[in-house]
Amino acid sequence: MTPSVLVPFEQPDWDTQLASFAGATAFHSAGWARTLHEAYGYTPCHLAVRTGDRLTAVWPFMGVSSWLTGRRGLSLPFTDVCEPLGEPGLLTGLRAASQDLARAQGWKTVEWRGGRAQFPDTPASTQFHVHTLDLTRGPEALLAGLESGTRRAMRKAEQVGLTLARSRSAEDLRTFYDLLALTRRKHGVPPQPYAFFRALLRNVIAPGQGDLFLARHQGRPIAGILCLHFGRHVLYKYGGSDEAHQQLRANNLVMWTAIRHYADAGFATFDFGRTSLDNEGLRRFKLGWGAAEHTAAYTRWDVARDRFVTAADASSGSHTRIFRALPLPVSRAIGALLYRHIP
Repeated sequence: MTPSVLVPFEQPDWDTQLASFAGATAFHSAGWARTLHEAYGYTPCHLAVRTGDRLTAVWPFMGVSSWLTGRRGLSLPFTDVCEPLGEPGLLTGLRAASQDLARAQGWKTVEWRGGRAQFPDTPASTQFHVHTLDLTRGPEALLAGLESGTRRAMRKAEQVGLTLARSRSAEDLRTFYDLLALTRRKHGVPPQPYAFFRALLRNVIAPGQGDLFLARHQGRPIAGILCLHFGRHVLYKYGGSDEAHQQLRANNLVMWTAIRHYADAGFATFDFGRTSLDNEGLRRFKLGWGAAEHTAAYTRWDVARDRFVTAADASSGSHTRIFRALPLPVSRAIGALLYRHIP
C-alpha cells in the first residue's frame, strides 16, 4: 500500500476512523493537529494508509518552518509521546515514507517521538521518564495505591476547605493560564502564548476532548490542571499553581479530582506526560500516584548527513535562571515571540 499524506482536519471522518485504534490518543486527533496549525503555523502532513475506506495505519508528522531553527519535521511538536498506529508491517513502510517525506520537504532534521520499535539498532536522541496510571483498577484501588505522602497531602487539602470544579469555559481557561504562567516562571521557562490555549479551547476542549480542573481557596484560584482525552486514554498535559498557597497542597487534591473523575467515567489510562531524567522531584510526585514508570525515547535523523543524531534535553540549564528573574509580562511576551520556534 502506498501511504498518503493527509491533513487530519480536512478529513471529515478522521476522528471516527481513529477510534478503531486502541492506542489512539488526543495527540493523534484532528483537534490537536488544527490547534498546532492555527496557533503556530505548522504544516500537518500525517502519513496514512487506507484499505478501502478504512484507515489502517497512521504516523502523524508536522513541518516546522522557522527563521531561527530552520525547516524540520516532528512527530509531533509539543507532544510528549506520539506512537504510530497500525500493524508492524505497515509501520515499517511508513517509517521509510517519513524519510522520503523529509527529503521532499527539505527538512534539516526529522524527529520521531515514538515508534522506537521501528528503529531497533538506532541510538535514542533523547530519553525521558513516562508515567501511566491504570484507571481500570477503580477509584477505591487507586486510592489504596497512593503513597503515604500523597495521601497525607490530599487529606490536608481536604481539611482546609478547597472548592474543586471541572470546567470547559473560556473564563476558567484564562484563570488557569494565569496560574500556568506563574509555574512556568518558577521553572525558569516562558509560558506558551495564550493564542495556543484559545485554539485548544476551540478545537479540543469545547468539542468535549478536554477538561480543566481548578481548585479555589476562599474563592481564589490557587491550582489547576488541563487534561486531554480521546478514546479511553487521558493525557495530563498542563498544570499551574500559585506557590504562595503551596502549603494547602491543592496540587494533590486537584490531581486526585481529575483521576477520580476519569476512573468513574470508564477511561482506561491516565498519562502523566514526560519527565526529564534529572527531575527527581517531579518523578517522585508522579510515582506517588501509583503510576507505572517506563522510558520514552525519541529518534532524530539528520537528513543532509543521512545519519541519526543525539540531542540534549534543553528543559534545564543557564537559561532557566534568566527566565525566573523576568517579570511575568516580559516572560509572556518572549513566549509569544519564540515558542513556535522551539517545539
